[in-house]
Amino acid sequence: MRNKGVRKKFFSFLYKFIIVTAGCAIYASGVAFFLDPNNIVTGGLTGISMILSRFIPINTGIVVLILNIPLFVIGVIAFGKSFILSTGYATALSSLLITLFEEYFAKHLPLTDDLLLSGLIGGTLLSGGLALVFRGGATTGGVDVIAKLLKRKLRHIGTGKIILALDGTVVIASAIVFRNPIPAMYAAISIVVGNLIFDKILYGFDEAKLVYVISSAPEAISRRVLNELEAGVTFLDGSGGFTGENKRVLLIAAKKQLFPKIKDIVRTEDKNAFMIVTSASEVFGEGFKESNINEI
Repeated sequence: MRNKGVRKKFFSFLYKFIIVTAGCAIYASGVAFFLDPNNIVTGGLTGISMILSRFIPINTGIVVLILNIPLFVIGVIAFGKSFILSTGYATALSSLLITLFEEYFAKHLPLTDDLLLSGLIGGTLLSGGLALVFRGGATTGGVDVIAKLLKRKLRHIGTGKIILALDGTVVIASAIVFRNPIPAMYAAISIVVGNLIFDKILYGFDEAKLVYVISSAPEAISRRVLNELEAGVTFLDGSGGFTGENKRVLLIAAKKQLFPKIKDIVRTEDKNAFMIVTSASEVFGEGFKESNINEI
């Protein structure tokens, strides 16, 4: 039993290590190959480093590493010793890879002069890589640390949205510093697209429909949904506000593709049924995803 537990911890560590390493490489490629060479300041500490590297003879990756030191200390105090290994590794690796990519491929950079294409591809790679790093339980330092701190107080706001707000501030500053709003506009597009990618990778693509059904035939509807669709059904006790009559309310959680069939079943069994339909960005449990990912 003990060996099994040790094995499980080892494979969990190995999985996170691979995820974080891959995330750092993807993140660095977005910055080095598309964004930095085209002066598309992405925001956050990386964006600040891009701006500073234009005024001091130091590579963007090195500036990122230097600026991360004080935030790293704050992170260690706030998140504990495990933060040293995960985020320290991710911060150092991503900064090193940015430097190596920009120096080794210097003759070929940027890979494209098209600012829109660079913004879209660079933003997707940066945000996708960053999301993988977060899924591995680490951060690349910078505003990621600030975002994790803010997330403790603002649990109802997605991490991607917090980073989006912080990034937007840096992009506006870049337009002022460079006195050129054009790259900043493409950076804004890059950030918005990247934010969508970030949230999808971090929180999952398995959005679901949450359906409340108030009907005179709740048992018949429940039976068909369970037998034909294998979707989850829960009965809630309710009462009519006007009539005071006791009612059984069905709560159905199902993947999006099943909703049209649910609607057909409800209408077939009770054409007068009252349905409330909303979207659920995350559903944990049997039939969906396990609740064993790190709380971000």
